[in-house]
Amino acid sequence: MQKDFHYYATYCAAFLAGFSHEECMDICYSAQFTDWCSYTLLTKLGAPRSAATTQLQLEMMDAPTNIISLQNITRIWSSFHFLPGDLYATKKGCSKRYLAKYRLICNPNSELVVKTVEQAKDVSLQAIGISMHVLADTWAHRYFAGTPSLVINNTDSYFFEILPDGDSVIEKRITFKHNPSIEDNLEKSEYVSSLYQNNENSIMNLGHGRAGHLPDYSFIKYKYLPAWGDYDEIIKDNPSDYIHAFTQMIRAMKYLHGDVESFKTEEYDFDAIGSYRDEIEGILRKRQLDSNDDWKAFGEKLSGCVIEDFDMNKYQDEYISASKDEKDNTFIGKFIQAALAQKGMVTNAIYKSGNILAGFSKEVRL
Repeated sequence: MQKDFHYYATYCAAFLAGFSHEECMDICYSAQFTDWCSYTLLTKLGAPRSAATTQLQLEMMDAPTNIISLQNITRIWSSFHFLPGDLYATKKGCSKRYLAKYRLICNPNSELVVKTVEQAKDVSLQAIGISMHVLADTWAHRYFAGTPSLVINNTDSYFFEILPDGDSVIEKRITFKHNPSIEDNLEKSEYVSSLYQNNENSIMNLGHGRAGHLPDYSFIKYKYLPAWGDYDEIIKDNPSDYIHAFTQMIRAMKYLHGDVESFKTEEYDFDAIGSYRDEIEGILRKRQLDSNDDWKAFGEKLSGCVIEDFDMNKYQDEYISASKDEKDNTFIGKFIQAALAQKGMVTNAIYKSGNILAGFSKEVRL
């Protein structure tokens, strides 16, 4: 997902869940900051690098492909962006090595997403924001794994966008280009994706790189052939997935707000969006590279307050100037503690399942 959903849509979901404008701003800032908290930034801040929630392209391009580096990559991407759907999944006729990667495929409504939400309860708004980023990405990034793997994440050139056409639909072939300096062309159905590499552990085979930004666009419905599915056709319906993500976020945040007793899988608060559903569906289905302006306008209509633009530098001076004893009480300090807890929980769940692809991590109790 992109800033439109992680920042502005998360603000809207938090407000509909009962949080104040100020609380919503902290939650959505933390959700978006999850896409920016890199080794490079943490080094600049003098903060623990182990709290990284993402990796910059340059960081990944410079990373070696030894087991330690691959475990670092998997810890970050599986913990925050491609939460595994079933760590004990089975598949006939495959090796133990393949099965370990297969079990890291992201899917919504997993045991781990429940633990992710529960872990943020009564902790901090930063922890809530991180948990909402993770939850939302389980819907956008489903069917891909947060570890470099050709045998799992590769796709065939068979990609078709499914477009409404009156009472029926038409299919339009999608073309991929491999130049990261150009933008996706929605009119021509031309999208940018990672370059094919036959090295199993190439960074080009991480997550949904082979499918470009298609999983990050709320409007698109498409069909393709995933490697993990033996190149059988699968349909990805983003408008449906995204509205389920949005209503599940509301349900989760009502739990975190203290209005409902528990958070369980397969629960969506469609009642909370009742009078707004058509407007929300309109934003989700509108063909555009991002829907920042639409979600921002909707959020400001909901709360009657101005949603300030995301500023990555906003809390950095506070953290840098704080004394060693006070750093954990700063905005970024609270984010770091929540990030370490999330990474530790997911990494050790993977490790305890008998899978060493993410290594192991110190668990942080909040």
